[in-house]
Amino acid sequence: MGRVGVLLLNLGGPEQLEDVRPFLYNLFSDPEIIRLPFRWLQRPLAWLISSLRTQKSEDNYREIGGGSPLRRITEEQAIALQDNLQQDGHEAQVYIGMRYWHPFTEEALERIKRDRVEELVILPLYPQFSISTSGSSFRLLEKLWQEDPYFERVKYTVIPSWYKRQGYLNAMAQLIAQELDRFDNPDGVHIFFSAHGVPSSYVEEAGDPYQREIEECTELILRTLNRPNEHTLAYQSRVGPVEWIKPYTEEALVELGDRGVKDLLVVPISFVSEHIETLQEIDIEYRELAEEAGIDNFQRVPALNTHPVFIEDLAAMTLEALDGPSLKFEDVMRPEENFKMYPQERWEWGMTTAAEVWNGRLAMIGFIALLIELISGHGPLHYVGLL
Repeated sequence: MGRVGVLLLNLGGPEQLEDVRPFLYNLFSDPEIIRLPFRWLQRPLAWLISSLRTQKSEDNYREIGGGSPLRRITEEQAIALQDNLQQDGHEAQVYIGMRYWHPFTEEALERIKRDRVEELVILPLYPQFSISTSGSSFRLLEKLWQEDPYFERVKYTVIPSWYKRQGYLNAMAQLIAQELDRFDNPDGVHIFFSAHGVPSSYVEEAGDPYQREIEECTELILRTLNRPNEHTLAYQSRVGPVEWIKPYTEEALVELGDRGVKDLLVVPISFVSEHIETLQEIDIEYRELAEEAGIDNFQRVPALNTHPVFIEDLAAMTLEALDGPSLKFEDVMRPEENFKMYPQERWEWGMTTAAEVWNGRLAMIGFIALLIELISGHGPLHYVGLL
C-alpha cells in the first residue's frame, strides 16, 4: 500500500459575515441546487438570489457568533480520524474538501497531489446520499479527475452513504439517550427527527434515494435506542416556492403543540456537525415556534462532532474501503445502482411532468424579478407605466 489519503467532503460555510454573500453565490451557482433550462442563466440567477438573501443570512449568522463553525469542527473531525488511524498503526493523511467555501475541493486535490497520495478514500460527511450533497461533490470530483492526468495514477474508492453502520447508529443512540435522561419523565418525551429537506422533484422524478435513506435511518436509530418514546420525522430548511418533501418541520411542530405535546427532543438526523441549521434554525427559530405552539420543554440532541464512537466508526469505514473493492464515480452514477445521480433534464413544452417543473421554476424566476423591481423602483414594468 502506497501513500494513503482520506478526503472528507462537506458543504462548507461562511466563517465571517463578509463571507456570506460569496458563499451564497457559490451555493446557488451549483446546478445540483437550482437547475435551469439554460446554463447561461445559472450565474445571473445565483447573483440575484445571493443579493436578496445576504442580509437575512448575515442576521442569522450574527445570532450564532458571526460565522459558521463548520470548518473548525470538520478540521477537528479530520484530526481525530487521522489520530485514530495512526493509533491503530495505519498511516494516512486526512484532507478536507468543502463544496462552497474554503478549503474548496479543488484546494484539497492540490494538497493530495503535493503529498503524492497513491490511494484515496473519498468519504462524504453526509450519512445519507442526496444528489444535492454527496452527488454534487462526486460530480465535481469526476470532472476534476478527468482534467488532471495525475489522478489517473491514484487508486480511489468512493463511499456513497453510511447511515446503516452500527457505529454511527450506536453514537446517535447514545446521544439521544443521554438527552432523554435529563427529562423528568424520559419515556414521555416526544422524539422529533429533523432532516434537511430537498425538492420533491429530486425524489419523485430523479430517483434521489435521500428520503428513503432518511426514513430507514430513523427506524434504525430507534431500533438501536430501544426506548418506548413516540417519534416524528420532518424536513427543514425549505426555500423557494417549489414543493419540498414533507412533512415540513415548522408545520409538524405546530401539530404536536396542538396535540398537547409538552416535552420534545429534537434530533438533527442529517447533520454530523453543528452549523447554521442546528445552531440558528433549530435552536432559535424552531424553539420559538415550538414554544408559541405550547411545547414547554424544547431540547436538542447535539451533533456528533468528534464523538469517539463516531470517529472510531469513520476509521473502521476507511479501512474497510481500502481493503474492499473500489467503487468509482461511474459506479455511483449508473442508473441501475441504488445511488443515482440527478439526470440532466430536458426542457419540454406541453402538459408533461417536466414541463410542470420548469413552469414552476420559470415562475419562480419571474417572481424574483418582480420582487427586485418592486424593491428597487426600476425595471421594465415601471418603464411602461404598469408599476
